[in-house]
Amino acid sequence: MIAVRDAAVDDLPAIAAIYAHHVLTGTATFEIDPPDLAEVTVRWRRGVDQGWPWLVAADGRGVAGYGYTGPYNLRAAYARTAETTIYLAPDRLRQGIGRILLTALIERTAAAGFEQLVAAIGDSGNAASIGLHAACGFRHAGCLEAVGRKFGRSLDVVYMQRAAGTGSSS
Repeated sequence: MIAVRDAAVDDLPAIAAIYAHHVLTGTATFEIDPPDLAEVTVRWRRGVDQGWPWLVAADGRGVAGYGYTGPYNLRAAYARTAETTIYLAPDRLRQGIGRILLTALIERTAAAGFEQLVAAIGDSGNAASIGLHAACGFRHAGCLEAVGRKFGRSLDVVYMQRAAGTGSSS
């Protein structure tokens, strides 16, 4: 059974390995070189110290995936909008873990007072991520065409958005 909990220092090697796989083999992230454990630790610490949720989905086999939110934009006017990110271990795809993790991330971010969530999905051909976000209530909000380049290809970024908490009603 999958349990979602706050990411801890002991989870960071697994998080770094999951992310490294996606950096080296996929286009969900446009990072070219995977960050080492020290850099992943800095990113996690910075997020946690600023109050951003960092979660892992884990079971008896270990960390199956992780997700976090961070600032959509650093300007004060965007203070109630968060950007969501999730990655799953390559052997844990298409098992419902992404939906469990993203749902928990949405709930935690809404409970923290955020009103809007944005997902910046690398590669408009990333049907799995686009479908997952749609299933979790995100709607298509736009596409920036050919803004990234990886593996010799020009890549789009698909933006999806959903309300959290009170949404735009406040």
